[in-house]
Amino acid sequence: MPAETATTSHYRLEHAANALRVRVRGHWSLEQGVPSSEELVRALESLAPEARVVFEDDGIEGWDTSLVTFVHQVAGFAAGRGLATDASSLPEGVRRLVDLARAVPRAKSDRPAADDALLARVGGVALHGWGTLGDAVSFLGEVVVAFGPLLRARARFRRVDLLQALEATGVGALGIVALINFLIGAVLAFVGAVQLGQFGATIYVADLVAIGIARELGALMTGIVMCGRTGAAFAATLGTMTVNEEVDALQTMGLRPVEFLVLPRVLATSLMLPALVAYADVLGILGGMFVGVALLDVGVREYLVHTQSALALRHVIIGLVKAVAFGVVVSLSGCYYGIRSGRSAAAVGAAATKAVVVGIVLVVVVDAIFTVALHLLHL
Repeated sequence: MPAETATTSHYRLEHAANALRVRVRGHWSLEQGVPSSEELVRALESLAPEARVVFEDDGIEGWDTSLVTFVHQVAGFAAGRGLATDASSLPEGVRRLVDLARAVPRAKSDRPAADDALLARVGGVALHGWGTLGDAVSFLGEVVVAFGPLLRARARFRRVDLLQALEATGVGALGIVALINFLIGAVLAFVGAVQLGQFGATIYVADLVAIGIARELGALMTGIVMCGRTGAAFAATLGTMTVNEEVDALQTMGLRPVEFLVLPRVLATSLMLPALVAYADVLGILGGMFVGVALLDVGVREYLVHTQSALALRHVIIGLVKAVAFGVVVSLSGCYYGIRSGRSAAAVGAAATKAVVVGIVLVVVVDAIFTVALHLLHL
């Protein structure tokens, strides 16, 4: 005769030979909550290892996930003690949901404790940054090595790719470069006129615009524009090729992706950016002259004479040297994030975004390094 050990409004326990019968009854609802299983846990702890836990339908009037939760919790505790469970007499829906809950393991949270969250995030960012830096240096080394065959006229890339890159980074960028630098020259003339006009030296706006555009702003603004235009285009193109497994196909054919894809883009950007900067310098000076002639009552001939006298050759050369460095930075950042892109559409978009952001930051950093170095060299 089974011995009844505990009774609640939802279940009662009966001890039988090598078994604990859990006779489930009543109406189960989440509104009432999951009933306490303390008595049941104590009963399970007293069972022998070879015993079983048997769930029986003792008049279940209605149920929802509260019953499933109860059975799943008890079965989990029993499994932890090495006890077998039998829920074959419960409604089919309950059995199926319990089996589904058992089939899907509980997700383990990787989130650190609240006290360690900040330290863990800082450490994660530092480790990720260090890994990215090492990978970027490795990529830079591959590009440098790829220049070896180029110097021996044995570089393995298509000339048509180089010509297309030259067109995309040169002729295709003339419009936006002209607009930006013309407006920058005009703004610089306005700013200079506000201050110089207080001393009756408005004519020196020409000197300010000429030196500022040729030495700094022409190369800097063109580099930033090319980051948003060319760097993003390189990252998107190479990222799409990575997604389509075209990069893997090149490696299978024995071609190095850096030499075949990256090298012509680096060459094209490095060659075309100085030409774009020279073009930008002219447009920037024209923008300043437009403001000076139209709004500051400065004669065209007088403006040009002051521009010629102020614009030494070294200022132009410094701007062109910066342009070469900016071209290398823009192309390398775009190609790096394109080659290292993930294999999804979202990853390609993220690669283009990173290429633009990192490219702009590096352009500004390189410009700052040039400025400090030139100041120390008194140039």
